[in-house]
Amino acid sequence: MTEIPDPELATMRGRYTVGDHQVAWFGVSMISSWQTASGQTLEGTLMLGMDFAQGGRPRISFTPTVNITSSDAPVTGDDGIVRSVDGAGLANVSGMTQSVQVAGDGNSAANVTRLNVRDGSAPVSSESATASAHGSATAHAGDATASAGFDGSTANVMLQVQGQGAVEQWIRNGSLGQSIQLTSDHQQVSNRMEIDLVRHPLAANAQLAQNVAQAIQLTRGIGPGGY
Repeated sequence: MTEIPDPELATMRGRYTVGDHQVAWFGVSMISSWQTASGQTLEGTLMLGMDFAQGGRPRISFTPTVNITSSDAPVTGDDGIVRSVDGAGLANVSGMTQSVQVAGDGNSAANVTRLNVRDGSAPVSSESATASAHGSATAHAGDATASAGFDGSTANVMLQVQGQGAVEQWIRNGSLGQSIQLTSDHQQVSNRMEIDLVRHPLAANAQLAQNVAQAIQLTRGIGPGGY
């Protein structure tokens, strides 16, 4: 990927495939993991697929998964300093966002997003998938919470530990992003987002039938951004 200059971004409306192809399948996998200093592990995943092979409204399938492993070891800071981070401004950022805010020592944090584009057939959709599919999964253990959900327009994965921070990935209207906020020491956190786009070749005289921005309501342009 190369940086898109601002003048070019200003003229872009939507995200289109190039050439004689139509979007047959759009899928996103969001995987978040967090291992605290005490050894407790939080994991949240959400697999979302949109099948356009039949035309009309997309056939949507999603699978949320969350897990928390317990740990009895206490987590306490050793410097007595009150730490804080503030990511409220991320709600105002459009397009692709990756944010890491750390107020602590010895932490490891990474945001990774990968886009895969290929030609071929769309994956087989689940029989239970519908265009109005939505739901969520949530797990709690002490001060830790892991959640993954899709409400029909917004997909989100969130990991939180009270007093230690929050880890999030999302796709919503005008925004796709990853955020890590840590206020403690010796945490190991990762966000990974895999975006898969499958295209069907069309006849030379056929028009493009779909565009990704209309399907996922993401952004006007894709380029590096942050907060």
